[in-house]
Amino acid sequence: MRAVVTGTPGTGKTSATERLDTDLDVVHLNDVIREADLYTERDESRDSLVADLGAIGEAYADRDDVLVESHLAHHLDDVERVIVLRCAPDVLEDRLRERGAEEGAALDAREREATENAEAESLDVILGEAVRKHGQERVYEIDTTDRTPEAVAAEIEAVLDGEREPSAGEVDFTEYLL
Repeated sequence: MRAVVTGTPGTGKTSATERLDTDLDVVHLNDVIREADLYTERDESRDSLVADLGAIGEAYADRDDVLVESHLAHHLDDVERVIVLRCAPDVLEDRLRERGAEEGAALDAREREATENAEAESLDVILGEAVRKHGQERVYEIDTTDRTPEAVAAEIEAVLDGEREPSAGEVDFTEYLL
């Protein structure tokens, strides 16, 4: 099986996938991008790497029995299950501000990242991309807002085990924009 866990930064992807009980090889794609130089440039203004999606796709084209975790994972081809973690935008903003403070990011950068990601979450950006690429029948949403990483991991395991039906479009955070 090829599966991915994706979602806006701060939704809990890494925390949940680190707690999974699965036979799949769990790959944290952001680490691989850095370690294997799968990027085209560094965006200095955002202090981030610009991923080379073509190179990433080639690196995982022949991988089976893998679960790839990243906010970019839904861009991979031939995925059987796409799990999109979601979080209420106001909670997401708080998480990202706190994370930025822990990492020592400048206040203006923290605020910009938190606001941009909260808006993207309320607009279903990653969910929309996942559905367009893989079809609604392969996409599963999990709301992480008030859940522990262990509870989210249990939901992911249910998807992997075929115990949940696809659920794209069930989570709605558009009220955040009002």
